[in-house]
Amino acid sequence: MSAQPSHPFRTFPTDAAKPRIVHITADYPDSFAPDKTPVIRDHISSVREAFDQYVISLNRRSPGAFAAMPGIVDARRAFDGGIAAQYTAPGFGIAHATCLDRLGSWLAAQIAAGPRPDLLAAHKLTVEGLAVARAAKALGVPYAVAIQGNTDGMILAARPDLRRRFAKVFHGAAVVFPFAPWSLALAETLLGPRTGPVHMLPAPTDLDTPQAPVAGNGRFVSVFHLKNRKVKNLRAIAATSRLLRAQQAAPIDVIGGGDAADIRACEAIIAGSDITLLGPRERRSLARELNAATGFVLPSKRESFGLVFIEALFAGLPIIYPAGAAVDGYFDDCPFAIRVDARDPSAIADAMHHVRDEEMSLKASLARWQSSEAATAFQRPAIARVFASGLRAAVSA
Repeated sequence: MSAQPSHPFRTFPTDAAKPRIVHITADYPDSFAPDKTPVIRDHISSVREAFDQYVISLNRRSPGAFAAMPGIVDARRAFDGGIAAQYTAPGFGIAHATCLDRLGSWLAAQIAAGPRPDLLAAHKLTVEGLAVARAAKALGVPYAVAIQGNTDGMILAARPDLRRRFAKVFHGAAVVFPFAPWSLALAETLLGPRTGPVHMLPAPTDLDTPQAPVAGNGRFVSVFHLKNRKVKNLRAIAATSRLLRAQQAAPIDVIGGGDAADIRACEAIIAGSDITLLGPRERRSLARELNAATGFVLPSKRESFGLVFIEALFAGLPIIYPAGAAVDGYFDDCPFAIRVDARDPSAIADAMHHVRDEEMSLKASLARWQSSEAATAFQRPAIARVFASGLRAAVSA
């Protein structure tokens, strides 16, 4: 077992003028899992001047034959501003609520040992939310909860037996931060309309400086790591490309890294299509390549937000995105953002035809959006203001 911190909050800031917030998240890069997406870390970092913050980064591992009781933390590692904690829990949602209730009791005990926080923040409804609601009740403090439509949507669908518990967490939160409108709509459909405060919280990106749209090179671009080919729906992209290939129209470049096995698997999927695997790109190079293309297409099967859609828009590129996922609900009245059924290659092909045929008019509309307040809402300063405002409201609840 790893060395235990002598005090769980020994690095907790002590500025009495700032509200204290403990963030509990399973999506924070740490020493157990350094490759986690940086979105939650970036959200928390964006409000560091407004709050004293401490992070408890959760990592689930499957129990072995002689493992500790599920839901019990069996390893902790301190880092600057928090601790990374590893707990045991079976896969496939087995004993989901039981494990998270035990984790919530552990959280309450750890947090109670340090300075009293003003707020607990859970960064997913159906996972961290269950544990945090339990801890918040034990501590007598309010909590906030985020909705990440990918994981939260899957668990809400898979565990109808727990929906009353999820609804209690959802409606009991002082504030809710959905990543996108579609994920809030899904939660309200299954758990009932929320009457409390809701602050829509996009994911921040470093590629949020607008580039003026230009006449493209006739090629479409898609961006994802090749290990994620299934959820990014490469088979549907390849099927779409085969439909279009006979017309010698709309070749597609896939930008993204992967190991040799990933590349072989993707090459097998795209055989007979007009798709080229370009490999990874440095961030600024990615923005330039997006700007040079005709359109962006990524009909993901599941996507909580999809930073690359926003990056494509700021790079001056019309987007084709999946219905009921990713950025759905943000661009309903925007002609440069085309919503498609990710299961239907014919619909994706029609959208690509439309972008190719109407490229310059769509890009003119996109250029106007780039200079609007609507675009500003997806830039880092505005996202930080929304997050800070919601957290302040939750602290005061």
